[in-house]
Amino acid sequence: MNERHWTLYCDGSAMPNPGRIGLGAVLAGPDGTRHELSVATHTIGCNNEAELKALTHGLEAAKALGATDVRAYSDNSVLVEQLGAKTAGAVKPIARLAHLFDDARTLLDSFDHVSVEWIPRHRNAQADALARSALGLEPKRVARFGKRGADRIRNKANSVQGKH
Repeated sequence: MNERHWTLYCDGSAMPNPGRIGLGAVLAGPDGTRHELSVATHTIGCNNEAELKALTHGLEAAKALGATDVRAYSDNSVLVEQLGAKTAGAVKPIARLAHLFDDARTLLDSFDHVSVEWIPRHRNAQADALARSALGLEPKRVARFGKRGADRIRNKANSVQGKH
């Protein structure tokens, strides 16, 4: 990757799951310009389908803007396991979504350089909010614990286990 790469954060929402699909993406160009995508589809599907469609929609937008080098981030482990360079092909595909994964691979292959990487949900909050907004929903509150907060939770859990 070089300093000319584009960054894509993508997220999909299915409400209920399965249900209506909303797509969200934040695309940042090498010059710092940001493009936000929030799309309500007429499709009914599951959360994994929504996540995959959000990625392909974001990649198509990047391609239309002239991107050739993209780093894509998703908080969906199924998507990253199926498409990420380190694990691609190592995980049994979801048969019902195989054609969508094939389409995504074809699109990924059309870039000079591309990566799909997993990030924690709290680092993908903007794309999630855009996906939920497309469906008329409020953003989720994402809990984040610092080291002290995590230690307190762990200590409390250990003390509860000790009482049994």
